[in-house]
Amino acid sequence: MRKNHFAKLVKYMKNVYHVDRGLNKLSDGRVNPTYSTGQVILPVLFGFLLRIKSFNELNLMIKNNEFSKLFPRGTKLPQIDAIRDTLKVMDIDGLKQINQHIVKAAIQNKTFENGTIDGYMVAAIDGTKFFGSNKKSCSECLKNTKGKTTHCFHSGAVMSTVGIGPKLVIGFEMYKPGQDAVAKDEGELNVAKRLISSVVKSHRKLIDVVVYDALACIPSGLTTAGI
Repeated sequence: MRKNHFAKLVKYMKNVYHVDRGLNKLSDGRVNPTYSTGQVILPVLFGFLLRIKSFNELNLMIKNNEFSKLFPRGTKLPQIDAIRDTLKVMDIDGLKQINQHIVKAAIQNKTFENGTIDGYMVAAIDGTKFFGSNKKSCSECLKNTKGKTTHCFHSGAVMSTVGIGPKLVIGFEMYKPGQDAVAKDEGELNVAKRLISSVVKSHRKLIDVVVYDALACIPSGLTTAGI
């Protein structure tokens, strides 16, 4: 993505969806940090938009001042170690609130006024593994033991619009250790049910049809008026 196009995208995100305001409200578990949570997360967001492949690549871009024109002159960006430390302890609920605001703004802007497929708002749910390690773990990790090796990982289910128009993430739900089975089918189904309930609560009557593992369905107890 050319730099001028990227700068326009960032400006649009700020002016229309006010992403920077949401980031400034984020918090984490650090004590007396040099950089706020929002200051740390913004370079990560830029890296995500540019589809960088590693933190090493992000670190190189920060050192080369490749984001300098996106910030006020003289702004000092955090180094990669500070970014890693912040991501370990940041409040995930704050990210959910930012995503909910983006969805609501898209609705207000009539982005999906004509639906995504044949006039209906259609969304898909799929499970995904976010990251894992054979060496590091936390209290929220799922665990899979094979022989003498225990693999610790985090997984979740994500709901996104499908069809015509932007592919907007409507919501996500994490697996909970001790509550959701590690086995893909059973665990994913349980998490998907919680995700649908959460979407119903946050964005009532937004989605008409939910597709799950290629099976289209109207959620139980709901009509085509949507959830």
